[in-house]
Amino acid sequence: MKSVHLKWYLLILLSLTWGSSFILIKRGLVGLTPFQLGSLRIIFSALFLLIIGFKSLKKIPKPKWKYLMLTALFGTFLPVYLFSVAQTEIHSSISAILNSLTPLGTLIIGAALFGVQFQKRQLFGVLIGLVGCTLLIFKGALDNPNQNYYYTLFVVVAATCYATNVNLIKKHLSDVSPLSITVGNFAVMLLPALVILFFSGFADVAAEPETLHAMFFVAILGLIGTALANIVFFKLIHISSPIFASSVTYMIPVVAFGWGLFDNESLSLLQVLGAAIILLGVYFSSKK
Repeated sequence: MKSVHLKWYLLILLSLTWGSSFILIKRGLVGLTPFQLGSLRIIFSALFLLIIGFKSLKKIPKPKWKYLMLTALFGTFLPVYLFSVAQTEIHSSISAILNSLTPLGTLIIGAALFGVQFQKRQLFGVLIGLVGCTLLIFKGALDNPNQNYYYTLFVVVAATCYATNVNLIKKHLSDVSPLSITVGNFAVMLLPALVILFFSGFADVAAEPETLHAMFFVAILGLIGTALANIVFFKLIHISSPIFASSVTYMIPVVAFGWGLFDNESLSLLQVLGAAIILLGVYFSSKK
């Protein structure tokens, strides 16, 4: 399959997967604290990946491990906790929308720190996407005046982490297979996640029905929305540009709003317009 077609298929697949992650986080927080949820998400993912891809660790050159540790930190470890904390105060759809700042951060960090070149058309696409995000945030603020919007800063920091991660992978790990990167990332994070879970008080509530119910959603989030999705994402980075790969975050809010409709939330004309503008921004940012 040609890369030009494959990258779009992978982008759509990731949009559907990660767009569904926010509703799963919302369900998981019903019976878990943010740190318990984040830790379990990493642990479920790590155990699954080590089972299916342990042998791939041997294919990672020793000099690459320092970059794997950095991508583990910025690409997964910090964001899973930041998003969990953020969604204790803000709506899941708002969290998904703010995550769309990632492409802009990717472009800025890539140009400033990694020497990545971009065309005006890509910058134009990123800015168009931000206009769409602004419309969605504006409508979300009107509909939810009682939400604590200071917690949006956690999502902004997470988006900056994602932007750094994309550039690190493209510059330093392009010659490492997506499976090896993913398994290596979670092998690094497993022990810290276990330590955080131990000190989170999880043992005191692990047997409660509400906790077990929440863990079911976190297991889906970890296996599909984190482990498998990361493999697909790293593949997308390899066959496309960092800006195109990070533009998946522009399509995630569209899926998140779809789940909102399923969860009896209304979708206004302004939100539809914002989603359409976002998709237009993705198209322009994908151009090389």
